[in-house]
Amino acid sequence: MAMAYATSSSAIITPSHNRSPLLFAFSTTATNHSIGKASRNFQIRCQVQQRNLAPVEQRWMFTDSDFTGPDVWNKTWYPKAEDHVNTEKTWYVVDATDKILGRLASTIAIHIRGKNLATYTPSVDMGAFVIVVNAEKVAVSGKKRTQKLYRRHSGRPGGMKVETFDQLQQRIPERIIEHAVRGMLPKGRLGRDLFTHLKVYTGPDHPHQAQKPIDLPIRDKRIQKQT
Repeated sequence: MAMAYATSSSAIITPSHNRSPLLFAFSTTATNHSIGKASRNFQIRCQVQQRNLAPVEQRWMFTDSDFTGPDVWNKTWYPKAEDHVNTEKTWYVVDATDKILGRLASTIAIHIRGKNLATYTPSVDMGAFVIVVNAEKVAVSGKKRTQKLYRRHSGRPGGMKVETFDQLQQRIPERIIEHAVRGMLPKGRLGRDLFTHLKVYTGPDHPHQAQKPIDLPIRDKRIQKQT
């Protein structure tokens, strides 16, 4: 005669509020349905030791509340946005005469983001201000003067406008450098804030003499167009 058994199990976890080890109680019961009573019943109890964040000889330095948060020994300082609100920014000036557009824009973007600093942090505005003069004299390589296209849309059907590099340089020369640098900055709120650090002007004059700008350091020797 075959006998049918059914098993059931349960687990009990007892938390400890005084930082003592956790207690786990696991019980299993096997029931014989033909007899109607349990034939086996046993429990397994074990203790799991909690990991303490501090060595035993140094625990006297901390209270119990110190162990509820992050690691007490993790003292790495990570800069926040408020740490650089009132810091003094460096101002640079660069003459765009016969400078290759792409190499000039990448150099400007590096200093606006602050990637030239040892304390560079991707999520924080740590860069400098860059002033560009003689924007109408920026150069491009190859046949980009006639082949490089700039598109804009009015938002209405059929409102697409397309113009070449030469056409935009004659109309709004500042927009060429602004367009190139904007594409090299982060997309989002930080990128919009960093874009305000770029000041582009036509001609050799600019209204930022009070900031005492210094020459932008350029290490790329290929930035100057060879005539």
